[in-house]
Amino acid sequence: MSSASYRFGIEEEYFLADAETRGTPRRSVKPFHVEVAERLPETGRELLQCQVEVCTPPVTDFAAAHESLAGQRAALADLAAKHELLVFAAGTHPVADWARQLPTKGDRYRGILRDVGLAGRRSLICGMHVHVEVPDPAARIGLMNRLLPFQPLLFALSASSPFWQGKPTGLLAYRLSAFGELPRTGLPELFAGSEAYERYVRIMTQAGSIQDPSFLWWSLRPSVKFPTLELRIADSCTRLEDALAIAALFRCLVRLAVRRPDLNAALDGVSRALAEENLWRAQRSGTGAEMIDEAREEAFPYAEALDGLLDLVAEDAAALGCAREVAHARTIVAEGTSADAQVAAFEAAREAGLTNRQALDAVVDWLAETSRGRVSAAAETG
Repeated sequence: MSSASYRFGIEEEYFLADAETRGTPRRSVKPFHVEVAERLPETGRELLQCQVEVCTPPVTDFAAAHESLAGQRAALADLAAKHELLVFAAGTHPVADWARQLPTKGDRYRGILRDVGLAGRRSLICGMHVHVEVPDPAARIGLMNRLLPFQPLLFALSASSPFWQGKPTGLLAYRLSAFGELPRTGLPELFAGSEAYERYVRIMTQAGSIQDPSFLWWSLRPSVKFPTLELRIADSCTRLEDALAIAALFRCLVRLAVRRPDLNAALDGVSRALAEENLWRAQRSGTGAEMIDEAREEAFPYAEALDGLLDLVAEDAAALGCAREVAHARTIVAEGTSADAQVAAFEAAREAGLTNRQALDAVVDWLAETSRGRVSAAAETG
């Protein structure tokens, strides 16, 4: 066990916006994507043309992950400026109209849109995915089950989607609501074991519902390509430090579940239903939510739940050398998520006499500057 490195990788999805209007790019974004593909081969495309994805190589060190993502964020911002665009990380685009988005060309994307129809066109969302390599890939289904109760806690830290189609949603993390229009999303089912999961995949494939397990878009799943568990629940994190904190926590949780086979070993339908409720509470209130504890049969503040989580993974954070990244989770709670900052920027702009659209433009500007990592202290404090 001590020899396992728990290599990990992070994928981040970003939005593109017109640098002048802050909305949907008015010109074709093809020249931007062509230049990005030439100069940044580690980037990729997403379902819609107004999106771009980056990823780290498999790493064991968070300094390397930070260097990789910081460099890609800066390089994308520079290329975007050249094409009169902005790039930013958030779960939803504050002002873009889904009906005006163009799908990315490619057989996979065309197939998805043909299968899910309008729900795919409305999927104007960006997330962050974290892969963690496990010592025994055959054990991933059991690990997926036992990590279920922790997903709302990780999700709340990532909240960055308070606006949708130019309107405040009243939620701090609306992205999962939009994503939920698609099939096979949300929390994974509780499978009895690997054989049950493989039977499910076999039936779904033979019935023509999916081409392969990559069409299971759950919040946590075993990767098809890699010997990893893939966390998919997080909004795209505006602040890079927040992304690294969530990735570090998930990596620690995977190690914890491996070394503690007794942890959450008896989950049932009630457990999953309570995780669903906690997920909704995190959508609505982010780290301001009260989370339900199944064992105690009561709800208590998110900060208390996080303290319990950090105590659980303290040994793992020390072993994996990411105690500093894990500790940043408390900073997110103390200072607020990206969603909290977006709402504060919007409300400050409205109080200053700006129109609804001008206030949303100010939010987009904050997102673009913060995603690049050069936002001023004054901007952070409003």
